[in-house]
Amino acid sequence: MSTAAEATMASTALPSLGQTALSLIVVLGLIFALAWLLKRVQGVRLGGPANLRIHAGLQVGPKEKVLMIEAGGQHLLIGVSAGGVNTLHVFAEAPIAPAAGSDQPQPPIVSAFSDALKRALGQAPKS
Repeated sequence: MSTAAEATMASTALPSLGQTALSLIVVLGLIFALAWLLKRVQGVRLGGPANLRIHAGLQVGPKEKVLMIEAGGQHLLIGVSAGGVNTLHVFAEAPIAPAAGSDQPQPPIVSAFSDALKRALGQAPKS
């Protein structure tokens, strides 16, 4: 093979290598972007049952959380851990939480629940 043919082959291989590297960077960027997007919308659930809703949740440990759910018209407080799911309390009527920043006193059911939760956690409830 002549040196001119080798030079032509080398010059055409370089842009091809550049395009391959650019394509690889684009694909890796898409993978990272999709991973970030999935992490951001992790809590969003589409198409779930209409009669089951999560109203609030509180992380109480690395693998434990407490959730306030509504299932079939009943309001339940459940504990979720690696060992399973337990019903902590079934509310007779829907609990009402005061608006954030409001000076209104808490409804009796909310303050009673707050005191019961603090007792269960070993903390002294506020008087």
